[in-house]
Amino acid sequence: MIVGGGKLGVRLAATMNNEKMDVTLVDSNQSVIDKVNEHLDVLTVVASGINVSVLKDLNIDKFDLLVACTDNDATNSIICTFSKKLGCKKTIARIRDPEYMEQLDFIRDELGIDLIINPDLATANTIAKYLLKNVIFYAGEFASGRVKMFDFSIGHLKDFVGKRVAELNGLDDLLITAISREGNLIIPDGSTILEPDDVIYVLGMFENIEILSRRFKLRGSEKKVENTMILGGGHVGYYLAKELAKSKINVTLIEQDPKKVQNLAELLDHVLVIEGDGTDLTLLEEENIEKMDAFIGVTGFDEQNLLMALMAKQAGVNKTIAKVSRQNYTHVIDKLAIDVAINPINITASNILKFVRGGKVASVSLLLGGKGEVTEIIATPDMPYIGKPIYKLHLPKGVIIGTVIRDKEIIIPNGNTIIEANDRLVVFTLAENIDSLKQLFKRGKGGILGELWNRSKNPGFDSDY
Repeated sequence: MIVGGGKLGVRLAATMNNEKMDVTLVDSNQSVIDKVNEHLDVLTVVASGINVSVLKDLNIDKFDLLVACTDNDATNSIICTFSKKLGCKKTIARIRDPEYMEQLDFIRDELGIDLIINPDLATANTIAKYLLKNVIFYAGEFASGRVKMFDFSIGHLKDFVGKRVAELNGLDDLLITAISREGNLIIPDGSTILEPDDVIYVLGMFENIEILSRRFKLRGSEKKVENTMILGGGHVGYYLAKELAKSKINVTLIEQDPKKVQNLAELLDHVLVIEGDGTDLTLLEEENIEKMDAFIGVTGFDEQNLLMALMAKQAGVNKTIAKVSRQNYTHVIDKLAIDVAINPINITASNILKFVRGGKVASVSLLLGGKGEVTEIIATPDMPYIGKPIYKLHLPKGVIIGTVIRDKEIIIPNGNTIIEANDRLVVFTLAENIDSLKQLFKRGKGGILGELWNRSKNPGFDSDY
């Protein structure tokens, strides 16, 4: 059950629906439910999820999981508590208020919430990692961080444009798992020809990705980030400013709301908080935007974040980042001259999926609204493909094994690579091929994924990372 039909609730409903989970989405707004019914084949209910009678009527005691993602943190907490008391097996609450973050352990333990998610904090941490560690932006990481996936636009790079994947140089021990073109995901093979402005997803060991980054200057200037400007004083802006200031970064935060400015000035140490319109170029010039090493737009308006990140790039800022929540901007973002677009909904949905799948399966939704995802699978000894080369698996077009982790060895496989018991397989798949993936790796009556999906109803099982 998902309570709350906002962007996150709808994304989760669509993702879980793709995996053949029985989803019930509850929202008190009829127009929200009508919109969901137009796009998703899930059971919808117009009601208040905080109403105990409603939860009882919906047989909440029969549900494996409830996700509360309304706009109110307290409401989400109470819904989870009521549901747990009424017999729901696991509950997840979205809580974003910084005041609640100081007492998470108490909230979790006392209210019976199994997982608390904070999209704003997760987004801020992702941005801070990108800025502080001076790394190219990673779309996912696996095998405890040893294997990473990142995406970048090839623009008009002569080393890539017009070439077949098999002809590319400099990608030794790396694998192109997918190509984003005009908002669509393509699973390439060696004959796939790259076109201008394609965004390619590359999977491999951290060290090899760094070599590729340096060779083609994918991370831009290596200049250390010392001065940063943040546009937007909401929760993301607060969390990010706090983290950067803690790392001795000079932070200028611009916010238009006088009440927020006063509150931020009281809460944030060593951060310059300015009241003003962050879209006013005169104000930005007065605050020396041209001397900034990074500009981050995290207001509640995607258009504003994108536009001002572009303006900052034109002003000479090295790293520009925009928070973007709308999925229908996907087609446009890859063509814009900004460094990173962060989608809090994708980050949060991925974390929830990882929890649902359980400890043996890690899933990451990619940037295109969950059109593709990466799953890490444990190859059990009784799997029918043990001891056989990958080419005999007859993988469907939308599925590709990107990496095989065997003990401490990381293998970028080819058709002759043999799968052994206890290998960890990092598999990329298009969303519509999830069922094919489950069937492909079945074992006995169930399957690797099938068993894990069933066992993940008790996410505490054998969780080793």
